[in-house]
Amino acid sequence: MDVTELSRGLDTIWVVLTAAMILLMEGGFALLEAGFVRQKNAVSIIMKVFVDIVFGALVFYFIGFAFMYGKDAGGIIGTTGFLINGDLSHIALNISNETYWLFQCAFVIAVISIVSGAVAERIHFRAYILLTIAMTGLIYPLAGHWVWSGSGFIGKLGMIDFAGSAVIHALGGFSALAAAIFIGPRIGKFSADGKVNIVPPSNLPLASVGAFILWFGWFGFNAGSTLSATNSSIGHIALTTMLSASAGGAACILFTMFRYKKADPPMVINGSLAGLVGITAGCAFVSDGAAIGIGAVSGIAMVLVTEWLESKQIDDPVGAFAVHGISGSIGTLAVGLFAVPELSGEVGQGYYGLFYGGGWNLLGVQALGLAIVSVWGFAMSWGVLWLVRKVMPVRVSKDEELVGLDVGIHGVPAYSQEHDFLDLERLTNRKS
Repeated sequence: MDVTELSRGLDTIWVVLTAAMILLMEGGFALLEAGFVRQKNAVSIIMKVFVDIVFGALVFYFIGFAFMYGKDAGGIIGTTGFLINGDLSHIALNISNETYWLFQCAFVIAVISIVSGAVAERIHFRAYILLTIAMTGLIYPLAGHWVWSGSGFIGKLGMIDFAGSAVIHALGGFSALAAAIFIGPRIGKFSADGKVNIVPPSNLPLASVGAFILWFGWFGFNAGSTLSATNSSIGHIALTTMLSASAGGAACILFTMFRYKKADPPMVINGSLAGLVGITAGCAFVSDGAAIGIGAVSGIAMVLVTEWLESKQIDDPVGAFAVHGISGSIGTLAVGLFAVPELSGEVGQGYYGLFYGGGWNLLGVQALGLAIVSVWGFAMSWGVLWLVRKVMPVRVSKDEELVGLDVGIHGVPAYSQEHDFLDLERLTNRKS
């Protein structure tokens, strides 16, 4: 075996393994969201995650990958590569197109999983399937084409988003915000006088385990984006990822102790996730100190935005927008401030942030790209839900919401000890 074949083999193994790590994050999403919502909706969370994976993978295989990485048409959309066939010769990587598809498929599944938490406990299952198809087949692939394809109009401007603070997290976060506003708050979340009623998480240990799984998977998310097992930047990427996540959690512990007089566990969980989101764009290009700063700012901003959403009576049960939309925005802009050209190594070169003598150009490009991607995600998600509402309910009925989506929609509770027997004919309209 020559060096070229060995390199190709190592890169293939690396990308497949990191893709698997990213896919494992779906287990993290499932546990995190199931722990944050009430027990009566835990099965509903699991079912939505399965929708993310099974429909997301199939739709991305049939059309999404082509729209994202196919031969460019006007800097807007790809036109080849459906079913990973056709002209994909422009993808000049050291791995096969099938391997690259697998890695990108794990990303697209993560995007729609961000949205699922914001509409937890009240979205209709059928409507969620249609939203998933739209997100994985069109909304995310086009945004990805604009930034990552090498020929998209935002990427040509020079936008840097190494592993997706904008393309994945800001897009998913603003899509989640649109969905949460469109579908409205859960019954009883806000009183008529504007008072916010706390809905206690059903299982914080479960949510914590979910966060730890997400944290683990994030090393695949960020370091795997090198697409090379021999890339010298992998160690630095992993280090900045760890530091930012730790800083986000630490900042939330200290900030909530100061603000609430107690360290708030859900905020701390989301604070670490905010740090992970924030560092995703610049993990390869910023210093250790900048990574700590990005994580800390992302964590504190997440707390403040969570409070602001509640003041506006916007119900986001798991903090999807505050974690992903806001921290993704912070991380995207931070590249324009803190990018150090000496750190670019084998993943790029010449990325000067404002604080390193690069002027305002990169920061301006980052801001413009972020704005386009965020508005696209918000507007398209709103539009899809508006269209879906024309043909079917987007929100479950009041009775289904009160009894819980597990029984009301799926016909089975998460914890069987709650019931000795179930009247399945009454709950699911089945005929014995």
